[in-house]
Amino acid sequence: MISYKWLSFYGLIGFAILFSYCRNNQNEEKAIPRDYKQKLEKINKVLLDKDTENIQQFIKRRGWDMKTSQSGLWYMIYKSGEGEKVKKNNLIELKYKIWLIDGSLIYSSDSLGIKNFRVGQGGVEPGLEEGVLLLNQGSCARFILPPHLAHGIVGDGDKIPGRAILVYDIEVIRLNQ
Repeated sequence: MISYKWLSFYGLIGFAILFSYCRNNQNEEKAIPRDYKQKLEKINKVLLDKDTENIQQFIKRRGWDMKTSQSGLWYMIYKSGEGEKVKKNNLIELKYKIWLIDGSLIYSSDSLGIKNFRVGQGGVEPGLEEGVLLLNQGSCARFILPPHLAHGIVGDGDKIPGRAILVYDIEVIRLNQ
């Protein structure tokens, strides 16, 4: 029969080996070869440039006058609301329509109901969170979210494919503290 003293000793040695192994693997994973990192950065730049080109062509075809934020969100406020300005932690309610850049309507408050969320708490696309902070209650706006501000490389697992550019048309109908 093994005594608790030996069991503790072997358990401690096992833990030390496991800890050492995990620590070494973490260091290996963090050390991305420089040329690999440069290749990834180059690929990301090419994809970002292509997305920007597609968005610019889309906007030009529609004759929209849009601005761009530092993060890459494209926006156009076509009706200024008279209500309170949207702030972080506001619970907001939106009417919305979401299209893919090819014109396919994918989601709408007409069929799915009003969208509500607390600003700054996540749970919605980063581009939508950024965009609503530009608005007041009653405002209507159009946002174009490049993939990095929408659902990224994976999509939403339903109607939004990976690397999709999304077009939001929204109206802020209610703000609550």
